[in-house]
Amino acid sequence: MRPQFPALLRHFIDGAFVDSAATFDNVNPVNGQLLAKVCEADRATVEAAVAAARRALAGPWGAMSVQQRAAMLHKVADGIAARFDEFVAAEVADTGRPLQQARTLDIARAIANFRTFADLAACANSDAFEMSTADGLGALNYTVRKPLGVVGIISPWNLPLLLLTWKVAPALACGNAVVAKPSEESPASATLLAEVMHDVGVPPGVFNLIHGRGADSAGQFLTQSSGIDALTFTGESRTGSTIMKAVADGVKEVSFELGGKNAAVVFADADFDAAVAGVMRSSFTNSGQVCLCSERVYVQRPIYERFVAAIQEKVAALRIGYPDEEGVDIGPLISHGHRDKVLGYYRLAVEEGATVVAGGGVPVFGDARDCGAYVQPTVWTGLSDDARCMTEEIFGPVCHIAPFDEEDEIVARVNDSKYGLACALWTTNLSRAHRVARRIHVGLVWVNTWYLRDLRTPFGGVKLSGLGREGGRYSLDFYSDVANICIKL
Repeated sequence: MRPQFPALLRHFIDGAFVDSAATFDNVNPVNGQLLAKVCEADRATVEAAVAAARRALAGPWGAMSVQQRAAMLHKVADGIAARFDEFVAAEVADTGRPLQQARTLDIARAIANFRTFADLAACANSDAFEMSTADGLGALNYTVRKPLGVVGIISPWNLPLLLLTWKVAPALACGNAVVAKPSEESPASATLLAEVMHDVGVPPGVFNLIHGRGADSAGQFLTQSSGIDALTFTGESRTGSTIMKAVADGVKEVSFELGGKNAAVVFADADFDAAVAGVMRSSFTNSGQVCLCSERVYVQRPIYERFVAAIQEKVAALRIGYPDEEGVDIGPLISHGHRDKVLGYYRLAVEEGATVVAGGGVPVFGDARDCGAYVQPTVWTGLSDDARCMTEEIFGPVCHIAPFDEEDEIVARVNDSKYGLACALWTTNLSRAHRVARRIHVGLVWVNTWYLRDLRTPFGGVKLSGLGREGGRYSLDFYSDVANICIKL
């Protein structure tokens, strides 16, 4: 499947595509070949994008009603849908993910993001309070939502368009203008989104796109700009900490969705086949490169051996290959650099005493894929809870399976982490499901499922997994200034 994006990916500022002198390579992780050159923004380019966003707020965009903005976002959704296959090709080329996943998850969800937040903003309610006063006449208080202003958006490479639009859509629905920086590893679909914004008539400066890396590049320059009013970021916890320091002096609004070391807990009374299928999804979807993936799997002792054997059999049957091949389950990692990191953990696990149940190395194809960034899906047992491979986020197709005995024990073990993003519980005991879910210190608990998302619900983590919540009215709250108006009667 040939991607349709140009050989040079440019910035999109004030309604036009612009070049910059410096460029970097966008490399296909399937075979290591060059996909495109990408312009790299310097500080002046970033400031030009921020200035364009500020001008847009004072222009037609700032005068639009929320219903008019919602109608515009529906046009953006229609524009993505009309070029659906182009977006799929761009995502697959950048990430190497299986074609079917890009078709059913990534692009469809991007369309849903624009439609959902357009509708939520258009029908959002405000609060009103009547109060009594000493003169007996009273007063009325009511709330209104105002745009924050210019929102800086830094999105990751693992689900490029999905996570970019998860932020762009509510930010625009609330009347802000944005400066978006996608990951340098996956810039293509963001460029197509800029084309759609232009083609459907989004006013110049409302959506601005800058390309570049993080440190000493576009990411750092955006976080340091005095012209932004808020910043939202999805990525590594360490980077989130750096961004928080950069925006602290200006007291900017921030929303961070950071890393995770998520657990799946399988109780002995679980539907065994459903739990096996669920853990396979939660550990190996997108080659494990989803912040919500389960790297720690705990199975109650009566079914532990049977469960390990079932996972071993399922992993052996996973098909690793080209993303557009029929029935492919596992694609490459995003880059050779990330592959080196994951392989480092594969070696470390053995040094720490792991038993390698499946995988543990690099597949050999005998063709162009050997120049790609593939690793084998891997399963371990035998590590202690304090091993580095049990406490550090790996972000690859890997899980460790450990036994447990009692409910109190497993709650303590799951919570003994510096992260707190998500957890999946597998049990047919309804009382246990409610009881344990409340005790797990994470932002999101699934019971008998994984990655089932209602876009109206809050999303975010605790501890090193993030700050703030987005989704539904929580996104509207973040991307708006809520002001109170008090009228004396």
